[in-house]
Amino acid sequence: MAAPMRSLLADLDRYVQSFRVFLERSTEHQSMQEFVEKHLPDVIASIGNGKSAINVLSVGGGAGEMDLQILSKIRARYPGVTINNDVIEPSADQISKYKEHVAQASNLENIKFTWHKETANEYESRMNAEKKTKKWDFIHMIQMLYYVKDIPATIRYFHSLLDSQAKLLIILVSGKSGWETLWKKYGPSFPLEDLCSYVSSGDLPRMLDSAGLKYQLYELPSHMDITSCFSEGDKDGELLLDFLTETLDFAKTAPPELKHQVMEELRKPGCSEIRDGKVFFNNSLGVIVVEP
Repeated sequence: MAAPMRSLLADLDRYVQSFRVFLERSTEHQSMQEFVEKHLPDVIASIGNGKSAINVLSVGGGAGEMDLQILSKIRARYPGVTINNDVIEPSADQISKYKEHVAQASNLENIKFTWHKETANEYESRMNAEKKTKKWDFIHMIQMLYYVKDIPATIRYFHSLLDSQAKLLIILVSGKSGWETLWKKYGPSFPLEDLCSYVSSGDLPRMLDSAGLKYQLYELPSHMDITSCFSEGDKDGELLLDFLTETLDFAKTAPPELKHQVMEELRKPGCSEIRDGKVFFNNSLGVIVVEP
């Protein structure tokens, strides 16, 4: 009998491996970098007005590549001002990579780093237990809302921590991306085990409107080369399939019919486009900037 399908998050090492292949094969970070260059300066234009220190909270900071780019923009906008950067990240491996990136970076004077090895929910519980309500000038949640139990409650909690000029930045897969197509159709067949929920930027306006929050939306085009997913036994292709389906060893444990359907779906225009014999998955992102 075939091994049962398990959530990719049941094996954090494999998750991090598959995430790294995803970053290598996609324009995810390039798209975010473009947003940081073009739009972030306007977003942060008044977060530090009149302040001697700026408090930044990174929720699910990962290995810190995007965090450091965001921090360099804040530093450029407010030269000489101390920046206190707190990072919430449950993976010890990602935190140690983050620390390596900080050690190698050259332009981090005036920035103080504090890492918390915990999930967003654990952070909230700890703060509530300690009866702490620290206010933040900028909070960002990049590609992490899939991993919280109650998305509207999590947004409301972190929004409540914003200072008067602050901003909350959320980045998720776009409601117009291949992820949306794949998840809506096959999500119920994948083994989530309460570890992950499928949410896109298309779901957020409803949540934010019902909470009475003001926000702006941006679309960031991005793609990912998933050609290797179609080469039987290709290690990187298998890791990408795990990432796409949030399933541990999807290629080996998925029922043959489900695997066949997913592979067919991944080639279709709703998910991907085929150029020069390669398959490019629509990895577009949605950015939401929430006002205090």
